[in-house]
Amino acid sequence: MIKVQEEDFDVGQEIKNLTQENHAIGGVASFLGLVRDIASNEEISAMTLEHYPGMTEKMLAEIEAEANRRWELDASLIIHRYGRMEPGEQIVLVITCSKHRKAAFESCEFLMDYLKTKAPFWKLEETSEGGKWVDARDSDDTAASRWIET
Repeated sequence: MIKVQEEDFDVGQEIKNLTQENHAIGGVASFLGLVRDIASNEEISAMTLEHYPGMTEKMLAEIEAEANRRWELDASLIIHRYGRMEPGEQIVLVITCSKHRKAAFESCEFLMDYLKTKAPFWKLEETSEGGKWVDARDSDDTAASRWIET
């Protein structure tokens, strides 16, 4: 399931929604991303995430489908917010559910690595010096490269 939204979300409720009717699930893995108050040694007062509606949802669905192809998942969820957010606010939630923990852990990590490198979001950080667009990081590409199938 994919949700691209401006509003915040309730992590506990989202996990409950995925698992309450499926008693075959034995493992749930999740990742919650938050807005930090510092980046590159600069204080961040806010962050704005922009996206390309339609293209974003399509890419997230492709990434989720790939995770479901690679691992035997009973359920999965990606929530990614957009708009202006302040430090401490939730940005992204990835939840994967499977019969066993290994598939849940690995698929959750895969989804986050691919979200960081393939999802069409653009990040503007607000600092005392003004707004600054954030470039992609080589470390994110390196993390995602380990999932490339040969």
